[in-house]
This record gives sequence, structure tokens and C-alpha cells, in this order.
Amino acid sequence: MVSLFSGFNISASGMTAQRLRMDLIANNLANATTTRTKDGGPYQRQVPVFAQRDATPFLPAALIADFNKRTAGGVKVEAIIKDPTPPRRVFNPDHPDAGEDGYVAFPNVNVVMEMTDLLAASRAYEANVTAFDAVKTMANLALEIGR
Repeated sequence: MVSLFSGFNISASGMTAQRLRMDLIANNLANATTTRTKDGGPYQRQVPVFAQRDATPFLPAALIADFNKRTAGGVKVEAIIKDPTPPRRVFNPDHPDAGEDGYVAFPNVNVVMEMTDLLAASRAYEANVTAFDAVKTMANLALEIGR
């Protein structure tokens, strides 16, 4: 039963991580033209940093030790960082945020790259849903055997 619950947990953690990734992409796209933030300067693209999650914490310690030897416990978001890529500079002397040289610093958000990342995150989310459904089907079939 340990592997059955771990399958649910791994898929659920993947879905949660990809949902957050899609939320960050949506935020990046919404701020693709934000030239002024409360911190000063243009918006900076945000990206998640994923890491391997430990095995399911609700198991007894002896089972967790054995379980960690055999399999991973899914994915977790380690941090949300700002992309250090410099802002795009566009010559527009009439813009309210233009510098003395007439250039405006726009966010380091590339719309094409964000849409590609969104598609990849969506596919990864769908893959986790499929894996979750497969584990659910196996659990139902295991229960049918007992009848």
C-alpha cells in the first residue's frame, strides 16, 4: 500500500508544481510591459526552482527509511527567483519612464518563450493527471480482486 499512496503523492506534487509554474508564467505575461514597479525599475521575470521532495511524511520512520532507498517522493518548489537577464532597452523618448538618453527599460519577459514554457507546463500537468488516473485505476482493480 506504501507504493500506491506514493504514486498519488508523486503525481499530486507534480500537478501542484506545474500549476504554480503556470501561475508564474501568467504573471510574467501580465507584466510584460510593466516598466515601473514599487522596487523601482522594470518588472523582472519570475521562475520556479524545483527540487526532489522527500518520501511521504505520514509514514512511520522505519518505512520512510526503507522507502527513501527505493524511490523519490515527488517534486517541491524550492524557491521562486527573479531572472537575472537584463531588461530590454527600447528607444522611446516620449515614454514617461524614459531615461535621459531616451531609452526605456522594459521587463526581461520574452512572450514567445513564456508561451512555449506554458505549453510545456500544461503537458507536464496532463502527464501527471494521467499518472494519477493510472494509479487510481490500479487501486480500484486491487479492490476488485478482494471481492
